[in-house]
Amino acid sequence: MNKPLRRIAIFCGLLMLALLLRDNWIQYVQADTLKNDEKNRRVAIERYASPRGDIIVDGKAITGHATTKGDFKYKRTYKDGAMWAPVTGYVSQAYGATQIEAIHDGILTGNDDRLFFRNTLDMITGKKREGGNVVTTLNAAAQKAAYEGLAKRGGKGAVAAIEPSTGKILALASYPSYDPSVFAGGSNADGEAWNKLQKKNDKNDPMLNRALREVYPPGSTFKVVTAAAALENGLYSSAEEKTDSPLPWTMPGTTTELPNEGNIPCENATLREALRVSCNTVFGKIGSDLGNEKMLEQTKKFGFTEEQFVPVRSSASVFSDDMNPSQTALSSIGQFNTAATPLQMAMVTAAIANNGTLMKPYMVDELQAPSVDTIEKTDPQEMSKPLSAQNAQILQSMMETVVKDGTGTNARIPGVTVGGKTGTAQHGVDNSENPYAWFISYAKGPDGSSPVAVAVVIEDEAAVRDDISGGGLAAPIAKSVMQAVLDGKR
Repeated sequence: MNKPLRRIAIFCGLLMLALLLRDNWIQYVQADTLKNDEKNRRVAIERYASPRGDIIVDGKAITGHATTKGDFKYKRTYKDGAMWAPVTGYVSQAYGATQIEAIHDGILTGNDDRLFFRNTLDMITGKKREGGNVVTTLNAAAQKAAYEGLAKRGGKGAVAAIEPSTGKILALASYPSYDPSVFAGGSNADGEAWNKLQKKNDKNDPMLNRALREVYPPGSTFKVVTAAAALENGLYSSAEEKTDSPLPWTMPGTTTELPNEGNIPCENATLREALRVSCNTVFGKIGSDLGNEKMLEQTKKFGFTEEQFVPVRSSASVFSDDMNPSQTALSSIGQFNTAATPLQMAMVTAAIANNGTLMKPYMVDELQAPSVDTIEKTDPQEMSKPLSAQNAQILQSMMETVVKDGTGTNARIPGVTVGGKTGTAQHGVDNSENPYAWFISYAKGPDGSSPVAVAVVIEDEAAVRDDISGGGLAAPIAKSVMQAVLDGKR
């Protein structure tokens, strides 16, 4: 072979090698990147080429599917979409996915690696790919009671309910809400519905998950945390022990007296009496006496300062560090910088009801293959021990007094032991806006165990200010949620 031909042959060989290297680079090294590229329309077409698996509550699907025109064959539908949106999130051909729909997208679409063997078998047999199911811990009756209670009340608000012994989330409601079905497709109507929900001047913000993502000053419901800190740190040892609580009480380092709501018997009141009538002076002074460090430590045991993943992310609740004694006093009655999600306050209540053990909250019970075989099962997991069993039972007896003949009588359920705490939290600069109404509670079964703990928060800008109270607005909703869970146990 002459020299020019040899050069051409070598050059062609190098070109072939370069093509082979490039081909292998694309097929193996860049495969996942190209597959998941948002500009790769084939991925999206494949994603919507078969029906999506379902999200299950009480053995029934709360989701479905419908056929559409165009490249995307199927779109998601929802049953009672607005009621379940804080749980499911949404999946849309145009706007992506959120919450359970996003977190467990692989299972629901059938693309999860754990379904590889089944998908391979389906390819051989020619069977179309199917999505698996996500089975939740939710209780349909409790969720309905929560959502309808909020809707009837009007305004804005949220409910979180937990099974204390396991951490299972039984209800997670937010109001106002939205129906994910209206923008699940890619039509002009879907786009209009989406744009309507995105209005920045809409104060109602229906797409905000208030149960998980909004933090509110918890007001007097936080006094159960302060009481727990007092018991755990040995400041007081029983519900009947009189506290060192002068009236009036001036906050340390200031000339400002901490006021109580009305003329209530707070001077040197026992812990039981102080919780029953909700004494600011008693619990503010407890927080100040214990100090910022001990109060912060107690709140962290209940889950404050950290995000929770249930598996949907919940915002971190707030209790500040580096506060002076008067700021700690205000924070210890649920004001100043203290802020909590409804889920967080349900966790606090659940830990007390569960004799001091806080179980990690979760709302996905299991993941199923299309054949409904279990792929993954969630086991209850202990998260922390915020207080001893003895102190938890002392606190239970105090909360039960609140419902029996204190500020929480609207939560009474005939024949059932109920513990609770009301809260009316200041809102706005110098308390200029309508306060938030809170109620936390648990119910006990005949055997003394607690099947449900609830937290409810109401924000009603239209209400008459003097009519706003946790016992008046939030307690009836908590009662209906507890009753729904109890009725299901009978």
